Amino acid sequence: MTKEEFRKQAHRLVDWMADYLEEKENYPVTPGVKPKEIFNHLPKSAPEKPESFDQILEDFQKIILPGMTHWQHPSFFAYFPANNSEPSILAEMLMSTLGAQCMSWLTSPAATELEERVCDWLRDAKGIDSSWKGVIHDTASTATLSAILTARERITQFQINEQGFSGGQVFRVYSSSHVHSSIDKAVKIAGIGIQNLVRISVDENFAMIPSELDRAILADQEAGFIPLCVVSALGTTSSTAVDPIEEITQITQKYGLWHHIDAAFAGTALLLPEFQHLIKGHQRADSYVFNPHKWMFTNFDCTVFFIREPQYLVNTFSLTPEYLKTQLDDQVNNYRDWGIQLGRRFRALKLWFVIRTYGLEGIREKLRNHLDLTQKAKNWIENELGLEILAPVNFNTICFRMNLENHPEEKQNQLNENWMNRVNSTGKVFFSHTKLEGKFVIRWVIGQTDVEEKHIQSAWRLLLEEREKLLKEQRT
Repeated sequence: MTKEEFRKQAHRLVDWMADYLEEKENYPVTPGVKPKEIFNHLPKSAPEKPESFDQILEDFQKIILPGMTHWQHPSFFAYFPANNSEPSILAEMLMSTLGAQCMSWLTSPAATELEERVCDWLRDAKGIDSSWKGVIHDTASTATLSAILTARERITQFQINEQGFSGGQVFRVYSSSHVHSSIDKAVKIAGIGIQNLVRISVDENFAMIPSELDRAILADQEAGFIPLCVVSALGTTSSTAVDPIEEITQITQKYGLWHHIDAAFAGTALLLPEFQHLIKGHQRADSYVFNPHKWMFTNFDCTVFFIREPQYLVNTFSLTPEYLKTQLDDQVNNYRDWGIQLGRRFRALKLWFVIRTYGLEGIREKLRNHLDLTQKAKNWIENELGLEILAPVNFNTICFRMNLENHPEEKQNQLNENWMNRVNSTGKVFFSHTKLEGKFVIRWVIGQTDVEEKHIQSAWRLLLEEREKLLKEQRT
């Protein structure tokens, strides 16, 4: 492709992108395709000869687009959002054009120093202790693995990195029964073993019970295990339950454990001063992660990982072969030493664009709007006969279901699953589910960048219509 052709097609794509952002709610949220349908539309062999960009774009629109789930649709209420925004998209274009590999200060000084500054901005805006430092990762899964590996190396004085496991050490990691599956994966990869992930009981609000944590750690010590790390949740995946950070920190300090705070989704709420009480006592914890790519209008992927004592992180991951050494290494941050990856994208650029375009005030305004919309939907559910909410609505996630009296739990679960599937099959909205105490519940997450009241009103009407049809079928 010539530079002239690139310029022409780039303008064409920007027009398409702008049209898509304006028209995204006109697409079905989820595609009506069957497994292998897209695969079978694609040639079995790669093309030997060049193909025109016109043909490639036409195939994109005819084959790829009809098979896409539209995550930026304002009626996407499933999972947690992975929302974007216009400034983030534009920054992503610049990132791709620059094509920088930001593994060290020397390979991209501006990228390194912008990352440090933007992390400091977010730390201060979220009320995190000013002595903590941040680094940008791809996902919270990577950041959590980094935290557990660092905890492992700190407690062994970095001997496992040097010598491997001796066979005599059995570490224990603790979390509630509602934390994200990335904790399970991290424990496996770190060599700790999934059977050594200890699930701590939760209370009626699905938050970890500190006294049960204390009891589990003490019992493990007496049994000869080595308690290593506690992963607390500031917003669990199922229901956005909030573990008691301060009490957990007191326990980890008492026993000398690492305390990692997983705030992947709900951590964005700490940009609102009225939510910052949730991390009271975090100053003596060890690490904290949140994803701007979930609820801060920043393209996936972008995770910010904060740590109280970064030297432990650096000592865990630092590996500087001769060909990467520079004369400036002792004066700068080389973020390749702050995590698993050597190669690093210029993710700080899109954070910079988003924060500057909206300002903290603009971001807070959007967050509060989402929270207000959530309260409206919550009130509708609470006032509708036959529906119930099964978890506290701490942020913008509602866990609800039909509650049919005198029906066995298994039957109720099946009805609620059918209800959700019927609603989703219309393509007009997309909900996901979880199970709380064995009960199938629908999760309604209201956090898309451009979601408005009209979108939740339409979703509510659809929910009621499909429920009525389902119940009518059950009666006949």
